Amino acid sequence: MTSFSEASAGKGRGRRIILWRHGQTSWNVERRFQGSTDVELTETGLGQARRAARLLVSLKPDAMIASDLRRAAATAVELATLTGLDVTHDEALRETYAGAWQGLTHEEIIGRYGDEYTAWKRGEPVRRGGGELETEVADRAAPVVLRHAEKLPEDGTLVVVSHGGTIRTTIGRLLGLDPRHWESLGGLSNCCWSVLGEGARGWRLLEHNAGTLPEPVLGDDD
Repeated sequence: MTSFSEASAGKGRGRRIILWRHGQTSWNVERRFQGSTDVELTETGLGQARRAARLLVSLKPDAMIASDLRRAAATAVELATLTGLDVTHDEALRETYAGAWQGLTHEEIIGRYGDEYTAWKRGEPVRRGGGELETEVADRAAPVVLRHAEKLPEDGTLVVVSHGGTIRTTIGRLLGLDPRHWESLGGLSNCCWSVLGEGARGWRLLEHNAGTLPEPVLGDDD
C-alpha cells in the first residue's frame, strides 16, 4: 500500500508534471497584458516564489525546465536553490505573443479590440493583437514538456515554470481537449500550479490552480 507521504512526494503513482506559474509582476498588478514582454518579478512576486518553492521541494522533483523570460526564470531559481537541480531554459515555454495587445490594460484591450476579445472568449481561434494562436502556443510548448517528461524515471516528477496562457494551452493539449474548451480550465494565480499525472489512458489533471500540497484522492474515482 502506498502511504500518504509517498503519494504526496509523487512516488508510486507514475510520472507527474507540475506546471508552475511565475510570481507577481508590476504588469499583473496593473492588469496589463504581458505576453512575451520580459517583465521582472516584484518583491511580492519573489516572496510568492520562495513560499511556493518551500512547498514544492517536498514533492521531490527530478527535473525542472522554465521559460527564459525573467519572471519565470527568477521563479525557477527559488526551487533550484532548494533542490540543487539545474534548470533548462527554453524560449518555447514563453507566454503567448500578443502583438498590439502587449502592454495594454484589460480595459484598453476591450475598448480597442472588443470584437476580437469577445471572439477569443467564445473559443474562436483569434490572433490577439496580430500575435499567436493558442494552438500555435501549444504546438511549441507541449512537445518540449513531453520530451522532458519522457526522460523521467518511472515515478519521476518534472516541474515546468512558465506562464498562465502557455500552461493552460499545454494542459489542454496534453489532455486531448478540443481547443475551444481550453478556456474552461480557468486561469492560474501567481505562483500557483497544476499537476498532471500519467494514467492508463494518458495524462490526466490531478490538481489545478493549487497553492497547497496535493491531498490524496479518497473515493471511487481514484
